Amino acid sequence: MSAVGEWFKKSTLIRTFVAVLWSFLGIRKSSEFKEDIARITPLHILGVGVLLGFMFVALLIFFVNWVVAS
Repeated sequence: MSAVGEWFKKSTLIRTFVAVLWSFLGIRKSSEFKEDIARITPLHILGVGVLLGFMFVALLIFFVNWVVAS
């Protein structure tokens, strides 16, 4: 495996962001889900989920304000 692939497998923060983003879409492979369960802690998932949720809401507010102002 390449160096980037090895780094991605070891980096739990990046894996957490990817797992949470995929879960927002509702698309996930069973094998990847099982691998994430073994590597990612529930605290990481909670923190990243809340952060991405706030970012999504802020993006929606910005977009609505932009559309209304135009």
